Amino acid sequence: MFVHLHTHSHYSLLDGLSTIDNLIAKAKEQGASALALTDHGVMYGAIEFYQKCKKADIKPIIGVEAYLAKNSLEDRNPKEKPYHIILLARNNQGYKNLLKLTTIAHLEGFYYKPRLDWKTLEEHSEGLIATTACINGPVARHLKGNQIETAKNNVKKLIKIFGQDNVYLEIQGRNMPEQAIVNEGMKKLAKEFDLPLIATNDIHYTESDDDQAHDVLICIQTKHKQADKDRMSYLGEDYSMYSEEKFKELFPDNPEAIENTQKLADRCNVEIELGVLQLPHYDLPEGVSAEEQLRKLSIEGVKKRFGHETNDIPQNIKERMDYELSVIEKTGFAAYFLIVQDFVNWAKSQEIVVGPGRGSAAGSLVSYLIGITNIDPLEYNLIFERFLNPERISMPDIDLDFADIRRDEVIKYVEKKYGEDHVAQIITFGTMAARAAVRDVGRVLGYSYGYCDQVAKLIPMFTSLKEALETVEELKKIYEDDLEAQRLLDMAIKVEGLARHSSTHACAVLITKDPLTNYTPLQYASGDDKTIVSQYSMHPVEDLGLLKMDFLGLKNLTIIEQTISIVEATKGVKINIEKIPLDDQKAFKLFQAGETTGVFQLESGGMKRYLKQLKPTELEDIIAMVSLYRPGPMEFIPDFIAGKHGKKEVTYLHPKLEPILKNTYGIAIYQEQIMQIARDLAGFSYGQADVLRKAVGKKIKKLLDEQEEKLISGMVNNGIDKKTATKIWEFIVPFARYGFNRSHAACYAMIAYQTAYLKANYPEAFMAALLTADQDNIDRVTIEINECRNMNMEVLPPDVNESFGTFAVVENEDKNKMGDIRFGL
Repeated sequence: MFVHLHTHSHYSLLDGLSTIDNLIAKAKEQGASALALTDHGVMYGAIEFYQKCKKADIKPIIGVEAYLAKNSLEDRNPKEKPYHIILLARNNQGYKNLLKLTTIAHLEGFYYKPRLDWKTLEEHSEGLIATTACINGPVARHLKGNQIETAKNNVKKLIKIFGQDNVYLEIQGRNMPEQAIVNEGMKKLAKEFDLPLIATNDIHYTESDDDQAHDVLICIQTKHKQADKDRMSYLGEDYSMYSEEKFKELFPDNPEAIENTQKLADRCNVEIELGVLQLPHYDLPEGVSAEEQLRKLSIEGVKKRFGHETNDIPQNIKERMDYELSVIEKTGFAAYFLIVQDFVNWAKSQEIVVGPGRGSAAGSLVSYLIGITNIDPLEYNLIFERFLNPERISMPDIDLDFADIRRDEVIKYVEKKYGEDHVAQIITFGTMAARAAVRDVGRVLGYSYGYCDQVAKLIPMFTSLKEALETVEELKKIYEDDLEAQRLLDMAIKVEGLARHSSTHACAVLITKDPLTNYTPLQYASGDDKTIVSQYSMHPVEDLGLLKMDFLGLKNLTIIEQTISIVEATKGVKINIEKIPLDDQKAFKLFQAGETTGVFQLESGGMKRYLKQLKPTELEDIIAMVSLYRPGPMEFIPDFIAGKHGKKEVTYLHPKLEPILKNTYGIAIYQEQIMQIARDLAGFSYGQADVLRKAVGKKIKKLLDEQEEKLISGMVNNGIDKKTATKIWEFIVPFARYGFNRSHAACYAMIAYQTAYLKANYPEAFMAALLTADQDNIDRVTIEINECRNMNMEVLPPDVNESFGTFAVVENEDKNKMGDIRFGL
């Protein structure tokens, strides 16, 4: 049985054409028992490859085609091309060494390519198998150049480093004369050094007829056109996934080179632990468990938040707190909450403005008590199970907003707390979307930009090329009638969806229990950006059970922070944004007048129009508008406004719906309302109701049918007749599909209110902070200067004597008049 041991996926960026799915499907079709992944210098796809191979019942062999410097990592000669060498993990120790070697190559050895040297290989060789790679390998290059002694010396080095049993010599079936020389040389060396031969094909695409598409990909990488001469090209050779029969034809005299691939594969047995939580170590007082510490902080939080002593906690607070703590203990996430509260409370102690919450985390009373969130879930009727479902246990996800100019300070604190070698940002990959693929391919084929742009614009946004060809008649007609368009689209389909480049995830930060390189290879974000990022992207990191936190920088929080600072400097008033009154009449007058330029989430023209009609009088109104002002539910805004002003009679399909839908005038706005309907009318637990919410959101018929049957059956068992129960199901399904997360809406409505409060009560300071935040955007500055004038403020030109580095408030000598704002220098 033959096994492919030298294989590149699209994670060999703009060099490999095959997705991991393609490679595995082809290996399965060929009846292979195993498959190796050996991308150029990186391990981006290792976890995805491992998981998908396991699912397909194919043994995954984790490897890398590394770059090997001739001398040391310190030698940086631009004329010297590094060798290529294949490294395969034989066992878990080998896999860990691959992680370390790949990291060293990027962080210490990068010079045009991520390089290793012989010394580094020797230090991390345990558990690895080395094969001699392609014609640029440490042996093949010298065989090709008739430097036989150098080739032999490099074989000796490999044997010394990896051991006699762990070195394999590759032969490949190329047409080029140099390859024939290399193959003959390898056969002689195999005999001389008693080393096994293996046949490989340096796979860069799956099928033989992918060669043209691969050539297009190479041209995209090298910024050439296909018609250009003197460019990099693989054409004329076949780098596809050969069958075993093809290899037998190529190497009739060396059947052992085919058999040895299976023998090598049999020796590789890596087991990567997935789905087991790997939280970083959180320092606890001696003899105290994480659960005990979390309870202690929660009880202290009851006093801070509600003013109640331990023996005087109201029943509703105590029951909810005890319930949440029991679920957190059962799921094993107590340390997670402690870790998060630590850096959130540190940020607050440094006067970094932290958002009141984000996503479903605001549904947790414990999060509120220990300072992670700043929304009382009891007051706003937020559901804990929307955040942490005891019936479908998965890692809780607490996303955090910080003032954007100070986000890095929080990350630095986390690095200091857990160690720089335990904290990194996370890589992400830009892929070729349909329109971009058409434009890229068209440029390579030499088609005019106008023609490619015309074709690209026929593809609806977020639609694949295949879908577009089936659904867009004009595109289908061009494809059928125009040979140029046919070639363009056929090639674009083959490159669509491939990874094009790597970048840093906007907010995700990885925090590990042990040093990062025990779990993931690392690299720099780019040549210019020395931020360290994991080579495993977000989903692999989560699948490994590692702690991924989203640290989001929010400009509006910076505006709040700077407004507070300006107010303190100019008026001597210190504002605690978490303790401002939530019924401020000036703020609500501002909402009612639609004067919300600069107010978070509420400054579009359409939103201003609806606010004037709604005339909000409480935070609930803002929560509803944040949720409704989106495609889909937007059509219900007029009904909501009519309901608030008593112009519409609200009716309910069943009396039990009234307490759930009363505050939203009969409209199901929030996902949590769907969960409450399932609980109160059908007897679901909140955990079961969350499963219903997810099923409806996914729109998968099988899941929907299951949930429909359960919900209607539950309502009937609760005394609701089947006809009414069916109507209630039909009522909630469309709402559930675009219902909004109330916890998230409450948090963002709070930021909207905070910005409105500051604008209404401290207008000069707020507008100065707003202008400073947008000073690099001339269009926004123009809008905001006009807003200042509407508010009877002047924006004065820069003045050497009066200006600061940013926009500043100029106090009016008449204290009864509003101040002005001056441009910064």
